[in-house]
Amino acid sequence: MTAVVVEGLQKTYGSREVLRGIDFTVAEGEIFALLGPNGAGKTTTLEILEGFRSRDQGRVEVLGLDPGMPADSRDLRELVGLVLQDVAVEPYLSVRETIARNAGYYRAPRDVDEVIELVGLREKQAAKVKDLSGGQKRRLDLALGVVGNPRLLFLDEPTTGFDPSARRNAWELVRDLRDSGTTIVLTTHYMDEVQALADSMAVIANGRIVESGTPATLGGRDSAFARIRFELPPGTEVSDLPMPASATTEDGLVSIEVEEPTAVLHSLTDWALHRGATLGRLTVERPSLEDVYLDITRSFEGEPSQQSVGAHGHRPNRSRT
Repeated sequence: MTAVVVEGLQKTYGSREVLRGIDFTVAEGEIFALLGPNGAGKTTTLEILEGFRSRDQGRVEVLGLDPGMPADSRDLRELVGLVLQDVAVEPYLSVRETIARNAGYYRAPRDVDEVIELVGLREKQAAKVKDLSGGQKRRLDLALGVVGNPRLLFLDEPTTGFDPSARRNAWELVRDLRDSGTTIVLTTHYMDEVQALADSMAVIANGRIVESGTPATLGGRDSAFARIRFELPPGTEVSDLPMPASATTEDGLVSIEVEEPTAVLHSLTDWALHRGATLGRLTVERPSLEDVYLDITRSFEGEPSQQSVGAHGHRPNRSRT
């Protein structure tokens, strides 16, 4: 089953092409990450999928409905949850009152106590929203996004302001939602978040989808050369290594790039053991997801930026209600 279908999606503001015919699909029950630099078009894409912006051309389906059709858009409100970057909530309501009020907008919401427990706000449920920390407010945003028991959840920078422990807890929550059948569309600038959560992903740059795949395969990452790095043992030179021709020095470390590291590692460690030496700070790495993402998007840095704002410089109101 396919939860989201985007084909030939185009959007223009005046003379500026913000979306230039993008295509992607999101399978039901997966976590899909849409990545791109600021101004690339991802916010406009999400706003069209959520029904807050109209499209100029192309086909869009969300859970079999067209978010651009008013009747379908109303039905989607029952099926879709949103966790936005900026959420306007009443500061003098308590956490529990805020979640309970939003639950009332849905025909079959989750139990309010269950949601409070799910996002880790049980001890803060009586606190006023204005008294919450930044991370606690973001947990409340997550609660408001899931209280409607959505089939599809849009997460826009969901862990901004979280400390490392809270981020890991949020990731566990997102995985649990996916495992229970919720489809999730995620945007984030944290590559470790994408690595930890995404089943599939696409990169948008200057209004075009320029790469897609999984975190492991994006941009040929799975077949890229591995880099072996280590400190030279005292009293040795690069020319003493068993493969000196392929070795370079970088940041005080010897660096060797190879297609398959196993045999080279065996040769290096055997060489070190026979000398009674240690290869300090020894690591074996393939390009990180961040490395690949930066390589993909770097070639578009010189192109004119496309901002996801309306023709008169404002965004639509992406309120849940």
